[in-house]
Amino acid sequence: MKSKKDLFISPSRGKLTLNQVSDAIYQFLSDDPQSKYRLVIGSDSHERRFNGKKMANYITAIVVHRVGRGGRYFWTNGEKSRVSSIRQKIYQETMLSIDVAGKIVPILQKKLNGKNNWQLEIHIDVGRTGDTRDMIKEVVGMIVGNGYEAKIKPEAYAASCVADKHT
Repeated sequence: MKSKKDLFISPSRGKLTLNQVSDAIYQFLSDDPQSKYRLVIGSDSHERRFNGKKMANYITAIVVHRVGRGGRYFWTNGEKSRVSSIRQKIYQETMLSIDVAGKIVPILQKKLNGKNNWQLEIHIDVGRTGDTRDMIKEVVGMIVGNGYEAKIKPEAYAASCVADKHT
């Protein structure tokens, strides 16, 4: 039995395991192999009360975008934990995105067998204005240090729009 943390939700397909998400992404990429694609991962969180305690609920989204021609997305309702600072919250969101990328990228590379018509981006819910502006270099460095491309607001739609929609 998969834990709730291992399940993703697709608006069109319902509950899926990470392997089923990779199958759906593979199918989407294979439907039009001449197109260019972006595989985008982003996380967001909001604080709420759970069992009387103030906790952050973390959502991670995987978006596959056929550039100029639509896309699909999948999201998971991740962990809930206490948050002591905005820095801790942003670090946790970033680490969740890196973790999902580290799981899905090898699966997709194996299924695609060398076909590389997609580019991976990790979207971070930080921007040049607001409380998170001082953290940009740190979290971008975390992502780049793991070998991925980082995007911040306003380009970080997987975090600030898709994941945010489900928090």
